[in-house]
Amino acid sequence: MKLGDMYGIAIEKGIERDPRPKAEIKKALEAAKRGFRKLKGVDKKAFDRESLRNPYADTRILYGDPGTDVRTVIIGIDMEMPELLLADRLNERGAAIDLVMAHHPEGLGWANLSNVMGMQKQILEKFGITAEIAKERMDERISEVARSLAGGNHFRSVDVARLLNMPYMCVHTPADNHVTDYLQRMFDRAKPKKLSQVIDMLKVIPEYADGLKKGAGPKILTGEPKAKAGKIMIDMTGGTEGSKKMFARLSQAGVGTIIGMHFSEDHYKSAKDERINMVVAGHIASDTLGLNLLLDQIEKKERLNMIPCSGFIRVKR
Repeated sequence: MKLGDMYGIAIEKGIERDPRPKAEIKKALEAAKRGFRKLKGVDKKAFDRESLRNPYADTRILYGDPGTDVRTVIIGIDMEMPELLLADRLNERGAAIDLVMAHHPEGLGWANLSNVMGMQKQILEKFGITAEIAKERMDERISEVARSLAGGNHFRSVDVARLLNMPYMCVHTPADNHVTDYLQRMFDRAKPKKLSQVIDMLKVIPEYADGLKKGAGPKILTGEPKAKAGKIMIDMTGGTEGSKKMFARLSQAGVGTIIGMHFSEDHYKSAKDERINMVVAGHIASDTLGLNLLLDQIEKKERLNMIPCSGFIRVKR
């Protein structure tokens, strides 16, 4: 399979599982095109032209020719300098690795991570938050995340890939869309009544069962096992955590339980104050589930030899 084909499928399937209406994704791409047409000089040269066709700023071919043939790929949640050196070392031993694939963004994908957070506005609207409130709260949070990312050494690992001549890509939101869609559909169908039932449903999923063995599986953060689950919201896509100020509004909109990969202390306190049940499914386990669901789609085109590492385990469905 060509590297460019893998990248294209990841984007295509990410859009298919995106929680936003497809019209909103089209609108975002059209806005990027309008913005690009207005640019001149150095600003136009520096513009990330991938954003004209790819709505996920955290998903990019970081290094390598899209025409590269990929047969063997080493895949992990965090694939940085150590993992790139590992791939090179394994190749010295005959592994013939053609691509290093990371889930968490690196390079331009990391620098522009806040750009994908706008999708959370439409997700909040789906759960009963008005467009005006969602925009106000998320714009504030997006600005906060952008400021926090500004000082990063974003291209450190990309430079290593270039020096090693190792094709390198990251696939973030398309995978997160898959886990969000999978779990939301599961809970919408089952409609568990108690929080204990929510946990039991997560525990039987292979990736979460593996997380339990490793001390990072599903657990109740706020609420009691016998508490009513109520309306369940899966909060696992859109770059990173949203606004801590949204929990009061979500409670008013009828959300009883939020299931996420991880939550900050501020988010935990806000949810607890609003008596919203909070379930931590497990960060790495959730990322792994999303990646596996996406890789299943990629492998419908062509089977690949996959070497899991950095917290990732391959589970096929």
